[in-house]
Amino acid sequence: MSDTIRIVVVGSGYVGLVAAVCFAEMGHNVVCVDNDQRKVDALRGGDSLIHEDYLPELLERYRNAKVHFTSDLSEATRDAEVIFIAVGTPQSGSGVADLSYVEAVASEIARSLTTYTVIVEKSTVPVYTNEWIRRVMERNGVARNLFDVVSNPEFLREGTAVADFLHPDRIVVGTDSARAAAVLSKIYEPLTNGSYYAQVDAIDGFRSAHEPPPLLLTSTKSAEIIKHASNAFLALKISFINAVSNLCEAADADVEQVARGMGMDSRIGPRFLRPGIGYGGSCFPKDVAAFRCVAEQLGVDFALLSEVEAINADQKRRFLSKVRSALWTLRGKKLGVLGLAFKGGTDDIRESPAIELVQMLIAEGCSIKAFDPAAMARAEQVLPPGPNLRYVSDAYAASNDVDALLILTDWAEFSCLDLQRLNMLMRYPIVVDGRNLYDPDLMLENGITYFSVGRPAKHHVHEFAAVGA
Repeated sequence: MSDTIRIVVVGSGYVGLVAAVCFAEMGHNVVCVDNDQRKVDALRGGDSLIHEDYLPELLERYRNAKVHFTSDLSEATRDAEVIFIAVGTPQSGSGVADLSYVEAVASEIARSLTTYTVIVEKSTVPVYTNEWIRRVMERNGVARNLFDVVSNPEFLREGTAVADFLHPDRIVVGTDSARAAAVLSKIYEPLTNGSYYAQVDAIDGFRSAHEPPPLLLTSTKSAEIIKHASNAFLALKISFINAVSNLCEAADADVEQVARGMGMDSRIGPRFLRPGIGYGGSCFPKDVAAFRCVAEQLGVDFALLSEVEAINADQKRRFLSKVRSALWTLRGKKLGVLGLAFKGGTDDIRESPAIELVQMLIAEGCSIKAFDPAAMARAEQVLPPGPNLRYVSDAYAASNDVDALLILTDWAEFSCLDLQRLNMLMRYPIVVDGRNLYDPDLMLENGITYFSVGRPAKHHVHEFAAVGA
């Protein structure tokens, strides 16, 4: 087997596109397939379509050279050694993952296979999907000795997906075939043997030639569960600290101090102990629901996951109540909103708690001026501008002449605003921070009444005099 592997990636979304350019960065030849010709044309022209650090640079470096884009799946797969399936698995109305796209791709691959090929689940799928892909292949007449199906889940964070791919905590490969395991091991060898990190132009990250990532070989079912269980556990940590933040508010304690004390315990760690307005995005909501549904189908009572979902939903309602308590009434209020993406560093608004809160505030009769550094174009598609919603050019434009400013997304630039300028711009200097980006005492020193999550409110006396005037 040569060091360069001929790889096909089916799907050019977050996972597929990042995987394609990163495999090229690791030295492989890649064809990325998408059935949307407009996306294919855009990618061929150098438009990365999504907001990701390093992605535009890698796309420019490898497009139409080591990475080719096409809409012809059968042609692309004909000479492939490995095919990664990275298509969407949206959540159905019942919470079950919709695997129809995975099935359609597997059926089309089956019609093109003539030599041994490794088929890899890269999409987030429930346990037993590996077996279903194998059955689809066999039902379409593919001989069992011509393919193996492998589970290789991704653990990427939107906004840092490229660095996460090339500097992973671990690489999980689920397979019951030694032959397939050898192929996947060869693909990831530039990472696992450390040679990639010795390159002068390697993407920066925490891995190095002296500390490369481990490759964990498991069964296919274990690999499938690892992905869902990991995301469910991280969602659990977020919901847990949000529940603790509600307790802190009731007890007049500071959740940031509590989280710091918890995170210093090596068994717990500080990551994902950030209180806020709830988790969102394309992964956590869908994966928690799908994991719960899989457990139910297998006769396992996983009620804990239902509580995780309930806490997450309640966190948005609690924040709305916090805004109401800061302003007394909501109808007719002018509000500035900072952040529309589900988190900082991405333009993804899927399941964004910020979007949901804007919708709730408009329904309450508020007028909104909103700003996000990357997500406004996507937001306009689901929340068109109108009499009660206007998109503005920066954080200060969002703050001008408003009754309160709401921070809904944890963009780094929102944490270092000119507070005196904010004070002068706002009609009333009131900030309701759903991401705890500021020190409450610092806000008070700058004449701003400040509400945050899980911490005592800080009221500036001049603000109350103005409101009562």
